[in-house]
Amino acid sequence: MSSKVSLLVSVALFLLLAHAPTPSVSVTCSPTELSPCLNAILYGSAPSGQCCGKLREQQPCLCQYARNPSYSGFVHSNNARKVSGTCGVPMPNC
Repeated sequence: MSSKVSLLVSVALFLLLAHAPTPSVSVTCSPTELSPCLNAILYGSAPSGQCCGKLREQQPCLCQYARNPSYSGFVHSNNARKVSGTCGVPMPNC
């Protein structure tokens, strides 16, 4: 009997932990973090793995960059769309 109770408790704990909210990670929005993507965005070269990693990391900031007149041209460029597609990061709909 105790093994059944132990199993039920284990399953219940597993289910509780599996559905627990994950802590959110704070991202510092800094366009300079996307410098590994500069050649790909400016010249259409293939994005590096580092570029894709930084793009994923900065994804929550892309709308902020798109609204900034200094960066909006880069965010909305054809090459930026290609980079985001290659990296598997959807372009924001802001």
